[in-house]
Amino acid sequence: MWYYLALAAGLLSVLYGWLQINSIMKAPSGDARMREIAQAIQEGANAYLGRQYRTIGIVGVVVVVLLVILFRNWQVPLGFIIGAALSGAAGFIGMKVSVQANVRTTEAAKSGLNAGLKLAFKSGAITGMLVVGLALLGIVVYYGLLTMVTGLNLAVESEKRLVIDSLVALGFGASLISIFARLGGGIFTKGADVGGDMVGKVEAGIPEDDPRNAATIADNVGDNVGDCAGMAADLFETYAVTLVATMVLGAIYFSGAPYIVEIMMLPLAIAAVCIVTSIIGTYFVNLGPGKTDVMGALYKGLIVTGILSIGGLAVAVATVLPNGFGVLEDAGTRLGLANDVSGWMLFGCGVVGLVVTGLIVVITAYYTETKYRPVRSIAMASESGHGTNVIQGLAVSLESTALPAIVIIAGIILTFNLAGLYGIAIATTTMLALAGIIVALDAFGPVTDNAGGIAEMAELPSEIRDTTDALDAVGNTTKAVTKGYAIGSAGLGALVLFAAYAEDLKYFSARAQEGDFFYNTVADFSIANPYVVVGLLFGGLLPFLFGGLSMMAVGRAAQSVVEEVRRQFREMPGIMKGEVKPDYSRAVDLLTKAAIKEMIVPSLLPVLSPIVLFGAIFLIAGKGAALAAVGAMLLGVIVTGLFVAISMTSGGGAWDNAKKYIEDGNHGGKGSEAHKAAVTGDTVGDPYKDTAGPAVNPMIKITNIVALLMLAVLAGH
Repeated sequence: MWYYLALAAGLLSVLYGWLQINSIMKAPSGDARMREIAQAIQEGANAYLGRQYRTIGIVGVVVVVLLVILFRNWQVPLGFIIGAALSGAAGFIGMKVSVQANVRTTEAAKSGLNAGLKLAFKSGAITGMLVVGLALLGIVVYYGLLTMVTGLNLAVESEKRLVIDSLVALGFGASLISIFARLGGGIFTKGADVGGDMVGKVEAGIPEDDPRNAATIADNVGDNVGDCAGMAADLFETYAVTLVATMVLGAIYFSGAPYIVEIMMLPLAIAAVCIVTSIIGTYFVNLGPGKTDVMGALYKGLIVTGILSIGGLAVAVATVLPNGFGVLEDAGTRLGLANDVSGWMLFGCGVVGLVVTGLIVVITAYYTETKYRPVRSIAMASESGHGTNVIQGLAVSLESTALPAIVIIAGIILTFNLAGLYGIAIATTTMLALAGIIVALDAFGPVTDNAGGIAEMAELPSEIRDTTDALDAVGNTTKAVTKGYAIGSAGLGALVLFAAYAEDLKYFSARAQEGDFFYNTVADFSIANPYVVVGLLFGGLLPFLFGGLSMMAVGRAAQSVVEEVRRQFREMPGIMKGEVKPDYSRAVDLLTKAAIKEMIVPSLLPVLSPIVLFGAIFLIAGKGAALAAVGAMLLGVIVTGLFVAISMTSGGGAWDNAKKYIEDGNHGGKGSEAHKAAVTGDTVGDPYKDTAGPAVNPMIKITNIVALLMLAVLAGH
């Protein structure tokens, strides 16, 4: 029954998105000047994504060929193709919706704050529901193809392994597209943003989104390809990988159990009920008459979704598991626990996941909203100059990692004691099941940012820009909140993948025959093993190296934008007088080439690292040491990746909103020395929060997935 209900929930999500797209397209799109600007943004975004996906397509073809050679079947390569295609589609649709919604949000803002809020959030909800709908449909349909159409039997070990490997390959396809989309889009958008700000705001003294700045259209294009397409692909990947990892872990732990099918269906059922609750929650986002608390209106939808999801989770557990809330026969022994495991315990794990989500949202909002100490402390430090702004911003970014880490630690302890590593997986699944409403909050941000840019470039009355600025300031926080949520869930999801790696090692070693790679293989994960320490250090360095490469890529892209905008100002003096139109397309094309070129090397780093480390240690110390080193590497990536990503995203969001807090008239307002210092801090924070930090999220999981696939290849599967 739940297979078809999950299928129906995925279709419902896609239907919701289609209906809302039609609703948005019927909304007025403003005057001729607004439509002209929006058209330029649309053309730039289409050109960039077209070139990006062609490049990714080449990489994808190479990977498919390698999978065919290594696995010698069609199921694993097809899984990769499905994951990659749907992840790319989620990103592309997210971008297409946002570029249509931004000009309509500008027009809606003429009618007031609530009208602008509702249209911008509706566009975000489309992206969110399509992300979860396409991901769930992809997994459900492919799982059904494997087990129902082709008849693979989960009770037969070899056939169960084929199902597992095929689902992992689906996750790998989604992850690979995600890291390219996230990183490439981030390099594009922050190259334009940083470069445009440095010349426009700092050197020329003109406002943000001023039409005289040649980088303005590129900046607006970047919001769509980076924040909309990139984040959509990112959370599609996180959602899909978490569902797959939980299904895989269930298949490993409950191998041979009479209820293995139900265990593998449970994460799909949780995802299905939470799609319904998320759709309901979107209808509660509304400002009452005379109200101006935009963030409160958005949180209302999230809170309603969370509360309803508790009931949905109870329904899923009670109807999927064979004994409902009762004890699962032999489950405690299978999970290595001294106690029995019941449906109530798995329900409790899911509730913990929802609580962790809520706490991470609250903590991230505290560090990025203008009304709290962290952002205001950066604004205050700006009065002393550029250096003190940067120092305080770095301090806030480092401090912001503590509370999320403590929340995640508490969540791991609680769920592990309830139901072992499978309990952690259920908690993570429930966290990610809210991805629809969370992505809606995120995609709201770039739409409102673009709406403000269109208002500025179309020279609309200042009260319209005031409305879009109010929405945009909230959008900065929602983007940071979403990234905090994505990174926290990625850390837990990667822990589930590591558990799958460790269990796969046991599985292959226990069943290996003489002549098999895993025959007589023991992987010692003791900290006394020097190769475990080597693996931890190697994994720990990867997020830092990846972040450094990403930041340098943004720096190079921004430098090229600076040179181009300066050239246009120098060679076309009529631009500053408003007599000559800048060459916007030149900046868009320049950034497109830079982003595509710069994204390749960092994106391949997590793909190749497990293979390189395994090969090097294998040659030095043998297969046992190599397998232990790779496992330790996965933990190293998770630990440092979590802190690097949270620090960058929360710190960058705080820097951005400190600048906006000053622009609202505090500490001297626009044009003051404090404002100039805040612009410098925001310039540092931009690649932190929108390029390097978020891209660490898929990077963590790709490393783990490649390690899982590597085990399957070594085992001859």
